[in-house]
Amino acid sequence: MNLYATRRKSRAIRAGSLEIGGGAPVSVQSMTNTDPHDFEASLRQVRALEAAGCDLVRLTVPDAEAARVFSYLHESGIGIPLCADIHFDYRLALAAIEAGADKIRINPGNIGGRDRVAAVAAACRKNGVPIRIGVNGGSLEKELLAKYGAPTAEALAESALSHIALLEAEDFYDIAVSVKSSSVPVMIAANRILAERTDYPLHLGVTEAGGGTAATVRGAVGIGTLLAEGIGDTVRVSLTDDPVQEVRAAEEILASLGLSVRPHLRIVSCPTCGRTGIDLISLSRRFEEATREAGVDRLPLTVALMGCVVNGPGEAREADIGIAGGRGEAVLFSHGEILGKIREDEIIGTLINKLKEMEK
Repeated sequence: MNLYATRRKSRAIRAGSLEIGGGAPVSVQSMTNTDPHDFEASLRQVRALEAAGCDLVRLTVPDAEAARVFSYLHESGIGIPLCADIHFDYRLALAAIEAGADKIRINPGNIGGRDRVAAVAAACRKNGVPIRIGVNGGSLEKELLAKYGAPTAEALAESALSHIALLEAEDFYDIAVSVKSSSVPVMIAANRILAERTDYPLHLGVTEAGGGTAATVRGAVGIGTLLAEGIGDTVRVSLTDDPVQEVRAAEEILASLGLSVRPHLRIVSCPTCGRTGIDLISLSRRFEEATREAGVDRLPLTVALMGCVVNGPGEAREADIGIAGGRGEAVLFSHGEILGKIREDEIIGTLINKLKEMEK
């Protein structure tokens, strides 16, 4: 099933070189967690995110000094689009735009009166900078909390729609929208409402998800559910972790749904059982890291790591290359055909070399 063929129709916006919505591929976003005044640390992290496959990086702008990071990054050769995260002070949005931010993330309702919203909209229009309206369950307007009694899906959607109206009143329509919650069901329901009531591109994410496996699962369920329904134009998997891990998790979500447009090495492996004769759990972790170090993790190939011959060449017949473990050794196979036997300590090196041969 081609999910791109059944996606919700959204209008297109452009942040720097990146098109969002309008049928463009689903893009991956992340955010730096460096000191906003340490431009060199931010530069290193942005480069790491770009190398990992991130399409757009957001940076917080707590003051005017921090806004200068955008000119610094562009002057340092950064080509990936950069988004300024603005709260309360509209002047910081203007400073970030002047410094070269490619996108602005604000809540139009918390930067002051209509004159301030108009000033930001005018600056964005002049410089071709889109605005992402960001609504979170933890910072919902007091009147909406009073109306709904809690940050419900309906409350989040109403907040987003009211912020959209503020920008539309200034004849500004270069907008993306995000409604996030730490509750997966609320996040899903709120985005379904917006998908029906507006055609602006939607940014998906489960906020304050935490870290580790639980957080990754929450992000995958929330984002994946909506993407499978054709909803969503750009995503961020929020993790209490190195932002590079957010990008890797997002790429896995997209790849699992057939929505990734980047070459992607697919690793399939069995869950292990009592028949497993090699340390497959450790092997799979070390092999994944080795593919990144060797630069073969972006090959459009499939590698199978199977614990025994029962689930080996037959079950993983579609794999371009793979192994089936024995006692201290493994059978090497390709597309179901056995190529020979190798020692357990040779597995990773042999597979990496085979992948490099296939790359040529």
